[in-house]
Amino acid sequence: MTAAAPTSTAKSQQSRAFWLKHLHQWHWISAATCLIGMLLFSITGFTLNHAGWIGAKPQVASVTAQLPAALLMSLKQAAASTQALPGEVAAWLRDEMSVQPRSGIEWSDEEVYLSLPRPGGDAWLTIDLGSGEVIHEVTDRGWLAYFNDLHKGRHTGAAWSLFIDVFAFAALVFSTTGLLLLKMHSTHRPATWPVVGLGLVLPVIIALLFIR
Repeated sequence: MTAAAPTSTAKSQQSRAFWLKHLHQWHWISAATCLIGMLLFSITGFTLNHAGWIGAKPQVASVTAQLPAALLMSLKQAAASTQALPGEVAAWLRDEMSVQPRSGIEWSDEEVYLSLPRPGGDAWLTIDLGSGEVIHEVTDRGWLAYFNDLHKGRHTGAAWSLFIDVFAFAALVFSTTGLLLLKMHSTHRPATWPVVGLGLVLPVIIALLFIR
């Protein structure tokens, strides 16, 4: 009986050392992965919460061009059946106007309207079906609006959406491993669970009492 106790203690210590090693490893890897993202989302969370404090004057730029006659004829044929934007027209817009056509295309008897929302601003393009005149207008609300839209994932595309998913997973691993490490060290740190509980209770109290 007396010999079993040291053996059990040794196994317990080995198990604790194993989990501490791996939890610390996953904790620092996830921290390194999501560090810059956490800084970005923390700063833009503050700026979004105090958007009224920060003034911004939108800058509007407008460019006009003329669609070649052959492309205009192709566009009119597509407009007759409200088809997708012809490939050669889309290629011309990319090359001449630096515009990447998207799905937000509206057809009418007079013109084709392309909605081109973007982070930190807005943009649109119209093509007159009679004259072939192309008007492209871009509104830029500044770098702060740009980063705020990155925070919200507004009009940011598939690549940024994937980054947010990866960042969210890394932050989840970081938080979970941090919680497990807190649990393993809590016997020597009596304030651990009161502080963790405060982090849960405080937002709940504020939400119940002050949010209507």
